Amino acid sequence: MQFHHHGYVSKNPRVQAPAGVGLDRPQELPEHMDVLIVGTGPAGMIAAAQLAQFPQVHTRIIEKRDGRLEVGQADGIQARSVETFQAFGFADEISNEAYHITEMAFWKPNPEAPENIVRTARPADDPHGISEFPHLIVNQARVLDYFAESMENSPSRMTPDFGWEFLGLTVHETGEHPVEVTLRRAAGDEAGQERTVWAKYVLGADGARSGVRTAIGCTMEGDRANHAWGVMDVLAVTDFPDIRRKCAVQSRSGGSILLIPREGGHLFRMYVDLGEVQPGEGAQVRSTTIEQIIENANRIMHPYTVDVKHVAWHSVYEVGHRVTNKFDDVPAELTGQRTPRVFIAGDACHTHSAKAGQGMNVSMQDGFNLGWKLGQVLAGRSPAALLDTYSGERQVIAQNLIDFDKEWSTLMAQKPEEMEDPSALEDFYVKTIEFPAGFMTEYTPSLVTGEATHQQLATGYPVGKRFKSALASRVCDGNPLQLGHLATADGRWRIYVFADAPAAGEPSALADWAHWLHTDPGSPVLRHTPRGEDEDTLFDIKVIYQQPHDQFDVTHAPRAFLPTVGPFGLTARDRIFGTHPEHDIFSERGISRDGCVVVVRPDQYVAHVLPLTDTAALAEFFAPIFLEATR
Repeated sequence: MQFHHHGYVSKNPRVQAPAGVGLDRPQELPEHMDVLIVGTGPAGMIAAAQLAQFPQVHTRIIEKRDGRLEVGQADGIQARSVETFQAFGFADEISNEAYHITEMAFWKPNPEAPENIVRTARPADDPHGISEFPHLIVNQARVLDYFAESMENSPSRMTPDFGWEFLGLTVHETGEHPVEVTLRRAAGDEAGQERTVWAKYVLGADGARSGVRTAIGCTMEGDRANHAWGVMDVLAVTDFPDIRRKCAVQSRSGGSILLIPREGGHLFRMYVDLGEVQPGEGAQVRSTTIEQIIENANRIMHPYTVDVKHVAWHSVYEVGHRVTNKFDDVPAELTGQRTPRVFIAGDACHTHSAKAGQGMNVSMQDGFNLGWKLGQVLAGRSPAALLDTYSGERQVIAQNLIDFDKEWSTLMAQKPEEMEDPSALEDFYVKTIEFPAGFMTEYTPSLVTGEATHQQLATGYPVGKRFKSALASRVCDGNPLQLGHLATADGRWRIYVFADAPAAGEPSALADWAHWLHTDPGSPVLRHTPRGEDEDTLFDIKVIYQQPHDQFDVTHAPRAFLPTVGPFGLTARDRIFGTHPEHDIFSERGISRDGCVVVVRPDQYVAHVLPLTDTAALAEFFAPIFLEATR
């Protein structure tokens, strides 16, 4: 962490100094604001936490409940989400309290006694090592707590406004705050009273029954699978040997179970198959009692028994696969012609089964994607056209999720004797592991993602996919560090510059590139960084040399990698790296020995790969993303 550049800090460095709206943030919900977020679920909270890093932007997040979430329904945290938590500063803390999934067991009817189940496979959860982060199980409420802490410690000092219910909105064609929102007090002495607030933008992260979605005329498209499941979080005594291991259980005739051990030990979750739902029987199925769910579970688990001692939570649901026709309030035919003012995210956009563990994870990426874009536009750094990319990018991802979940939930509901291949379920799990882990997202070319014309220069960093971290050694102190872990959710773009063969201080393509970046008026740093701001305000630029870190000093590197920061004009020396003695990032990530430039968006996705010699392409890429700075 870097935290002394504005003066000596002796208190908790994670509590940032207040700035902007954080200096005098109104305690009560004001009449006017820049962004109003409706809903404190995962999508809303991550968007708020990201916007909290833009203290010049006044963001409020409202929630109908009168306080924090006590019991969350979602619990699966994929490795991609843990990478995201790292950017917000709490990956280690949440990992320490979570349950770690390292392998998954598959149970099926015993061929010799089909009335009994038997373990048939136990594959590793991430056999290919696609991430250095674990697959976790932790209550959704704790995830929201960590985002709330991040918001409160930010320069904006943001906290949720509890006890406000969304009633409706109207988008006007004129005015600085064109979105008129009607709210109602849902708690406290003023419960029932209505009021109107005005916002520049509104994000509806208010769940599957989203009022914001209805208000902007977006519709859910898709179908129901007509299959019901009971879910329960319980404490129980059992002779089942894998009760502390994630399991998929398929019985001969009693249906299926997905077993998820919960954090804290002892507690576990079961998704219990309740069978097909006939037309008109939905209400009857939803009234299934906890006793019936437990009875079904024991039938499926035979010859093992589950003696439930305590039920922490339970519910019944029918599988549905639906996605909205648009993720903002601009009709498809007017995209690019009218600025979107209202957005939806998370369950307000896409609904599916819970068994793939994707809902909370995909929802958070919705909010992360939109948060930095709203921040850049409202901070006066970027044109409003940047906001058009949100719906286009995330709707495709939601549809991919629906397609995956249909296949997985269908396999889960299928009887083993109906499968042509008895190992189909575990084979599908292993074959598709990268998707549920969150790493199959691949954004196509747009305003914020370039063409993969020069992909051969960095084959391990596919354009449009997330930046996969790797070890390098920091020159200033010799510390081996994961490059990706140094990218905090501060709204900045990352530019990783991989050097060509000459050493630091020698004439090279890298030296020419760095000279251009630091001195040419057309470079993104000089063209877009506002007057009086630190040199690294918009861009966090790091260089990685091919030589080991102990073969040169930081002072040998070009001035572009030694930015001046803070009111005292201090020199940042933490941006210069050499190769790790045991992990050559150039080999591990397929980096050309001619060097290259890898551009990474604020939400950790690779936006471009360019040669060191094509400075014009880098300038052209950022020109429409950032406004010209007044210098």
